[in-house]
Amino acid sequence: MCRPSHFEVVYAINPWMDPAKPVDTGLAVLQWERLRELYLELGHTVDLIDPLPGLPDMVYAANGATVVDGRVLGASFRNAERRAEGPAYLEWFRANGFTELHDPAYVNEGEGDFLVTGRFVLAGHGFRSDARSHQEAQSFFGRPVISLELVDPRYYHLDTALAVLDGDEIMYHPEAFAPGSREVLRSLFPDAVEVSAADAEVFGLNAVSDGLNVVLPEAARILAGRLRERGFNPIGMDLSELLKGGGSVKCCTLEIRH
Repeated sequence: MCRPSHFEVVYAINPWMDPAKPVDTGLAVLQWERLRELYLELGHTVDLIDPLPGLPDMVYAANGATVVDGRVLGASFRNAERRAEGPAYLEWFRANGFTELHDPAYVNEGEGDFLVTGRFVLAGHGFRSDARSHQEAQSFFGRPVISLELVDPRYYHLDTALAVLDGDEIMYHPEAFAPGSREVLRSLFPDAVEVSAADAEVFGLNAVSDGLNVVLPEAARILAGRLRERGFNPIGMDLSELLKGGGSVKCCTLEIRH
């Protein structure tokens, strides 16, 4: 995770960002701290990367890399405003003892567009990550990568339209995907939770699950009830200030899979 010490919205690179709307950085830090404390209370380890001045979106740590089996695929950002984040995150992994690192050849925005299930790496494209990065990820991780096309600009990253709950159990918003990708998802994950527009629009799918506890935006109340029926423990969080930059729970969380 990366504390949002320098968080602000001074440019717009997704539909959620509006530089004209005031941002309370202190409140963003408080909301982020509550998320970090929750992870610690749930028994998880939280490593921190130092925030760098001039990189207000660095708080969205999920975009910094993808880590599978201790292998680190670095990120390469499409927008110039975020480009310096990729090397900063890769250097953190290098400094913390990770030895299998790959500097990407194609644009990929980390776990924003790569999500790991039990059998697959699900990979989004259409707005940010280059589809050619999917083959690059498959070659590096040695796992089958499933390409999924995003078509709604509000769900510009895969982690705004889909979340992994446990193993190969997922939830997703069908309308965020191209028809062919919807068919792929329904074929591979016939028991998935299909999430409504109402829950997707409050970033309900930008969630983190440890297989039991599902941390998600508190506004996704209907989705929370459906998860409870599935045997999960949904925990709602208020990250409304960070949503002004187009991110929530998952965006703030880069999962390190050793």
